[in-house]
Amino acid sequence: MKSQLTLWRVLANELASVCHTSASKDVETVLRRVEDEGLSFLTITLPDFGKAFEKALDLGSVSDVTFARFKCDSAGRPLFLGGFLRIIFDENGMLHDLSDEIIDAVFAVRQLSGVFGKLELECSTARKFKAFRSFIDIDCEVGRWDEDPDTVLLDLARCSSLLFGGVLSSVEQSILEGNIKPKHGPGATADRLSGNRKYDLVYWPLRLEEEFSYAEFGIPNPRYYARIDRVNFAPRDQETPSRVLMVPKTLKTPRIIAAEPTALQWVQQAIQTTLVPLLEESYVGSMIGFTDQTPNQRMAQQGSLPGGHLATLDMSEASDRVSLLQALALAGNHPIFRKAISATRSQLAEIVDPTTGVKTVVKLNKFASMGSALCFPIEAMAFLAAVFVGIERKLIAEGHQHRLTKEDIKSYRGSVRVFGDDIIVPKDCVPFVLDVFARLGWKTNVNKSFWTGLFRESCGGDYYGGTDVTIIRCRRLVPSPGQTDAGTIASLIAFRNQLYWRGLWKTCSFLDNLFNRALFGHYPVVKPTSQLLGRESVLDDPSIRTAFQSSNAASLMGGATVRWDEMHRPLRKGYVLRSVIPRNEASEVGALLKCLLASHEEDGHLSYSGRPLVVGMKLRWSSPF
Repeated sequence: MKSQLTLWRVLANELASVCHTSASKDVETVLRRVEDEGLSFLTITLPDFGKAFEKALDLGSVSDVTFARFKCDSAGRPLFLGGFLRIIFDENGMLHDLSDEIIDAVFAVRQLSGVFGKLELECSTARKFKAFRSFIDIDCEVGRWDEDPDTVLLDLARCSSLLFGGVLSSVEQSILEGNIKPKHGPGATADRLSGNRKYDLVYWPLRLEEEFSYAEFGIPNPRYYARIDRVNFAPRDQETPSRVLMVPKTLKTPRIIAAEPTALQWVQQAIQTTLVPLLEESYVGSMIGFTDQTPNQRMAQQGSLPGGHLATLDMSEASDRVSLLQALALAGNHPIFRKAISATRSQLAEIVDPTTGVKTVVKLNKFASMGSALCFPIEAMAFLAAVFVGIERKLIAEGHQHRLTKEDIKSYRGSVRVFGDDIIVPKDCVPFVLDVFARLGWKTNVNKSFWTGLFRESCGGDYYGGTDVTIIRCRRLVPSPGQTDAGTIASLIAFRNQLYWRGLWKTCSFLDNLFNRALFGHYPVVKPTSQLLGRESVLDDPSIRTAFQSSNAASLMGGATVRWDEMHRPLRKGYVLRSVIPRNEASEVGALLKCLLASHEEDGHLSYSGRPLVVGMKLRWSSPF
């Protein structure tokens, strides 16, 4: 705790010097409230303060109810971080006109309120239970909505046909011709198989067999057809449910994901790796993304400019609120695709009550939980189709005489984009789009959706008045002197390097002293491309420069920090991350199946596979470049 407070103090004082104000009172407030409230003040209360601040930027003013749990002056400006906030809001609580000083202060307030907002910590049992109940309750809400759909579902299907009809036809053709290639993902599975053991497919639901034959997808070739006798072709009432897991996210809430049964995940990946490239190459490819977030970030930046016409929307519980009925509506005219996504979907989920340990199996109304390979693409397709339902309704309300056409859709290139639950639409379409979302039973995260002022955020990029004001997150607890946990050190060095390129060099100096002790002095200056754990800098490494200029370079070669390789390139001594891949031998059939389907595998992949069991550090000589 002391290290976190010291880091916050150093950061606050440096940002105060940038903004020509003082943070001494703010430091006192943080010390006092952390003593009273504990770490939750830094990880929950301060981030909530930051969200209220972002909404005030969007609305253009503050009031006496904007910032809960903080004392405010008569204009509604909090006394906490008051030196920064007085630069941003005037004595009436109104936003000052855009200037460089205001942008610096906006970044400072966001950085100080959100720096610890994403600390990867285990939350309390009470908060886990709340997440457990929420998972079940949300799925029940999805089910109730499905019992009474209205015309919006028909509109969703029609817009989906316009947007994705050609893509889905191509996917269906690939399925019919047997051109889809299954694979395994890196994550956990419901049947607790990992690494090479996943290739011994001995469980295959009958529901999956009806659309994707085990003889075609579960064995290397027909010579191994006899293995079918060993396979459990489970009927519907005996299927293995997906396994709902709670993994650490923040102190406020856990992240909920679902480990899918190995067989379902195997074929989900086959469909996903066919579907996603086709979507990105289609005529709506500029409007939907799965791998590159930068287009969303550029559009968010454009929307934040004065006169910008783009809004950024964010969804709450996004994957949990897209129902099976809605997913099937996306493929209304493509029966093969409908059957494919139904056959590879988990119908049941097993979730454990964190307070009692009792397991509950629920029948899912949602299409898929996070963890399914098809969750992300189907979710994005549903959101994009719903956006254009809203745009169509806006155009009709304005006197547009016909339904949307492909030409109408093409005219919105550069104005509409969906990446997961990060959505960008024209500002004047927002009311219509939000109405469609509500009719579909989806919830918009109003605290992270912006269209009124000059603040926008999308896909990890935050902008105010066209300037990047993205928070640099500290995701691990700052260790005490002598602690050298590899994952923590690597995460914090990445945090330090982000601060460096932001120009917060005093805070970097504080962290450099800490890392130099933790790494026993082996903390070199490096470039971003180096494997070494080190401090990035625009300046040359003084040790290398001294060695290069020395007339007695040979004596330096045996020193503690600098060497030269056979090409006379400098090497520095430092730590690199080392991961230990678990040993699990592939069976004969599993090895053949993996070799026939997998590509670019490293040597030894048939003996070692899966996620690393542990990450450590190793001291070695390596290039700092």
